[in-house]
Amino acid sequence: MIRFAKKMTLAVLMIAVSLAAFPLTNVYAAAGYDPSVPPQDGRLSNERLELIWARQLRAYERLGKLFDANDAAFERVQNLIDKARENGKDVSALQAAFDALQAAIKEARPTYESIKGIVNSHQGFDAGGKVTDAEKAKETVRDMGDKLREVRTTIGAAFKNLREAVRAFREANPPAPSTVK
Repeated sequence: MIRFAKKMTLAVLMIAVSLAAFPLTNVYAAAGYDPSVPPQDGRLSNERLELIWARQLRAYERLGKLFDANDAAFERVQNLIDKARENGKDVSALQAAFDALQAAIKEARPTYESIKGIVNSHQGFDAGGKVTDAEKAKETVRDMGDKLREVRTTIGAAFKNLREAVRAFREANPPAPSTVK
């Protein structure tokens, strides 16, 4: 039973690490305050657009790794759930949460694929990520941000539910004390 708990924890941690690759909230670093430079009437500077674009590209790449690596991880988790069921454990909540996560990832995949078009066209940016047209770049950043948020929202809730189901399962089925001295 201890082996099962270790394997289940490892599988959940693997999924957690892969999902932690993209943040659940946006984080922006504050620029230094310089009163001699007035704000540009609410417009983003080119440097800021370039930083946001680079961050969004990194998030897109991390999501790609998650979508590419999920089949093997899902198979391992399903095997652990099946072993627990064979051992007489009630895994109904765990199985339901796991199925919901799989469905959420399948639901989010088309949105992720639609981001590929934004990345390939990179309107307003050159191939190196430098702004060529500020208005188009701002629109591109906004569109990509919306798509990334949509993917994160779809997957994030399902992953949180799985994590809570695993926690409840572990509380209901604590590992047996070891008899090895």
